[in-house]
Amino acid sequence: MNKYKIPFNKPCLAGNEIQYISRAISKGWISGDGDFSRKCESWFEQLLGIPKALLTTSGTSALEMVSLLLELKPGDEVILPSFTFVSTANAFVIRGVKPVFIDIRSDTLNLDETKLESLITPKTKGIIVVHYAGVGCEMDAILKTAQQYMLPVIEDNALGLFGKYKEKYLGTFGDLSAQSFHETKNITCGEGGALFIKDPRFIERAEILREKGTNRSQFLRGEIDKYTWVDVGSSYVPSDILAAFLYAQLENLKKIQEKRRWIWNYYYKHLKAWASETRVRLPCVPEYGEQAYSMFYILMPSQNKRQALIDHLREKGILAVFHYLPLHLSTMGRKLGGKEGDCPVTEDVSGRLLRLPFYNELEEEDLELVVGAVRGFR
Repeated sequence: MNKYKIPFNKPCLAGNEIQYISRAISKGWISGDGDFSRKCESWFEQLLGIPKALLTTSGTSALEMVSLLLELKPGDEVILPSFTFVSTANAFVIRGVKPVFIDIRSDTLNLDETKLESLITPKTKGIIVVHYAGVGCEMDAILKTAQQYMLPVIEDNALGLFGKYKEKYLGTFGDLSAQSFHETKNITCGEGGALFIKDPRFIERAEILREKGTNRSQFLRGEIDKYTWVDVGSSYVPSDILAAFLYAQLENLKKIQEKRRWIWNYYYKHLKAWASETRVRLPCVPEYGEQAYSMFYILMPSQNKRQALIDHLREKGILAVFHYLPLHLSTMGRKLGGKEGDCPVTEDVSGRLLRLPFYNELEEEDLELVVGAVRGFR
C-alpha cells in the first residue's frame, strides 16, 4: 500500500486494457509483432504522418537502435543536453561514442540552440534534442544548424509525444525519434517505447536490428520463405500483451490528454499568485508551441527551499520529487571529462526544480490538497 495520500504517479486503466490483453492471449500470439503491435504502429503512422513506427521494449531500446542505425563508432561524438535522463547518453556511450554536453535555456529548459554551433567538431555525428516537460525545442534553429553541417537530428521525445512545435507534432522533426511508454508517461504500457523513422532509408535495417539481427519481419510478411542472421541487433521487440495494453490507451488519447490538460491548468491557475509572492517560477510554454502535458514543475528560489517544500509536502502525505541531475557532473560524466561550470544553467536548475504529482486519476479534491499544501509553504 502506498504510504502517501497523493503519490507522485499512479498508473491507470483508460478503457479496454484488460479485455485486449485477454484477446491477445486467446489468439495464441503474445510474443512480438502481433495484431496489437501492428495496430499501434499503424495508429502512430497515420496520426503523425511518418513513414514508419516500430514498437520497442523501452525508450532506451529505441535510442540504442538509433546508435546502431547511425553506425556510430568509438571516437565519434554526439551533442546532447546534460539535463536529461541517463539513457539519452548511455545509448551512445555503450558504442564508444563521446557525449558532448550542451547547456539548456533558462526559460523552457530545453537545449540552448545558441550554443550548438560552437560544440560541433569534425567528430560530431549527431545532435540529440530532448523536449523537456513536453515543450518543443527551438527546432527551426536546430534544424538549420544541423543542415548546415549535414548532421542527423535525433529526438528524445520521451516527454514530448503529442506536443507540437509550430503546429507540427514533436517526434516528427528528427531523422529518428525515440518514444517512451513508461508508466509515468501520458500513454503507457508499464514499460515500452517506439522508434519513429522519418528517413525511409533506415526502415529496412531498423526492422532487422530490433529482431536480433535477423530478417524475421520480412519472413512474417511472407516476403521470404525463411529468416536468418543478416546483421547485428538485439531483442527490441515488445510482447503483444504490452501492445494490447498500449492500444487501449491510444484509443482513449483524447480523454487522457484532456484530463492532463485540465490538471496542468489547475496547477498553473491556482499557484500563479503564490509563485509571484514567493519568487517561485512556474513552467514556461512559448505561444508558438503546444505542450504535451507530461508534467508540472516549479522552480524554487534555492535547493534548500526545494528540500524544505519536499519535506513539508511529505508531512501532509503528498509526494513531490526532483528531476534530472546534471549528467556531466555524475560519476560517469566526470570520467568523460565533465566538470563544474560546463553547463551553468543546468547546474542551477537541477537543484531547484520540483515536480508535483501528475497522473490521470487526480481529481479536483486531490489537487485542492496539493495546491493548499504548496500555498501554505513560505
